[in-house]
Amino acid sequence: MLHSTTRKLIGGALVGSLLVAAGATFAQEVGKVGVDWLGNDIIVEAIKDPKVEGVTCHVSYFDRGVIDRLQKGNWFEDPSDSAISCQQTGPLSIGDIDLGKGGEEVFKQGISLIWKKQVVNRIYDKANNTLVYLSHSRQVQNGSAKMAISTVPLYNQNVAWKNGKPQ
Repeated sequence: MLHSTTRKLIGGALVGSLLVAAGATFAQEVGKVGVDWLGNDIIVEAIKDPKVEGVTCHVSYFDRGVIDRLQKGNWFEDPSDSAISCQQTGPLSIGDIDLGKGGEEVFKQGISLIWKKQVVNRIYDKANNTLVYLSHSRQVQNGSAKMAISTVPLYNQNVAWKNGKPQ
């Protein structure tokens, strides 16, 4: 990710208004751990699934500091590495979710100035009655194989399905 301060300054008002208009999910920073004297940090953010009430995902990623950017170049890009953990944090209510194998994007944020994005997709595993959350990066070319998954089992849970449980 661009350094937290830099990221907020770059087009914040414009990007914010576009995301609100699109109904995008926002991440809430809940932790920030310094890892060295260069200003590099690990950021932990909480993400609520917009179509599944009662699920919260925590995503962590590396946020390069200014000194690291100056030393190593590649000024406008952060690494693709991330980790994700999703849990039931309240009563489960599932809205109109995509049931296809590709699932649907529930969160996206830039990790470079223009093209590279950190993305979280939700996939419904019907056979195992489980929600699968996949964190990965998306690029125009040279996609990354760095990814992480987390699952939220629905077995034996009192789940309210907006459109009825898939059969």
